[in-house]
Amino acid sequence: MNQFPSALTIAGSDSGGGAGIQADLKAFAAHRVHGLSAIAALTAQHTRGVTAVHVPPVEFLRAQIDACFDDFRIGAVKIGMLANAGVINAVADALAAHGNPPLVLDPVMIATSGARLLESDALDALRTRLLNNATVLTPNLPEAELLLGREIPDRQAMREAAADLLAAGARGVLLKGGHLEDGANDVMDLFAGADGMLREFSHPRLPRDAHGTGCTLAAAIAANLCRGLAPADACEAATGYVHRALRGSYSPGRGDVLVLDHFGAAGPA
Repeated sequence: MNQFPSALTIAGSDSGGGAGIQADLKAFAAHRVHGLSAIAALTAQHTRGVTAVHVPPVEFLRAQIDACFDDFRIGAVKIGMLANAGVINAVADALAAHGNPPLVLDPVMIATSGARLLESDALDALRTRLLNNATVLTPNLPEAELLLGREIPDRQAMREAAADLLAAGARGVLLKGGHLEDGANDVMDLFAGADGMLREFSHPRLPRDAHGTGCTLAAAIAANLCRGLAPADACEAATGYVHRALRGSYSPGRGDVLVLDHFGAAGPA
């Protein structure tokens, strides 16, 4: 009874199926981990954009989280976009009440358009309530720049930024390098651990405009933690999974944005 590992995603729902809760559950299933969800926001969206957003009451979000912990053996939690400080505090309180399980925190703060998604009080709550409990923090470069208050222009600056994010409280950091425009033909993601470990994971840059890569990466890390991998190994496996899913991405809608091939990526590299 209750021996099969489960992973919980606390994030927003994407009605178009490419990102958010839907991408997370696909990634969990592809890793043969039972997927649970607590929906922190509902979006009406497709491959051409977002048309509406609804944030449910925090009491209902808490009820979803409590229900999951009441019945399942949760090996890791993945957090995606949380809309405001009230939601962030509710999630932090719930996780604390359930013993602060291993946490993969995807600090979704910057829209693809470059617009900032979080107000200052929500950013402060993210820093003080969730970041210091993160087993792995997975910012992209714009998000890391917002967290640190400075630019990250090159790979050496990425190494320094990862160290500073550890100093801010995260126990592990996977700094995603996809936004770095340094002319290189590869994308370098950098893992830094609290024990001084530094590992770089590189993959060829693919000319794809795809949706849900950040969600999928964090979910895959959580699934790998559930399966018993150490954080650095979980991150290495997850970056390879996302690269394969991106390589097989496809276009299900009328927009130009592609959707990841989760189950094709689950096969051999």
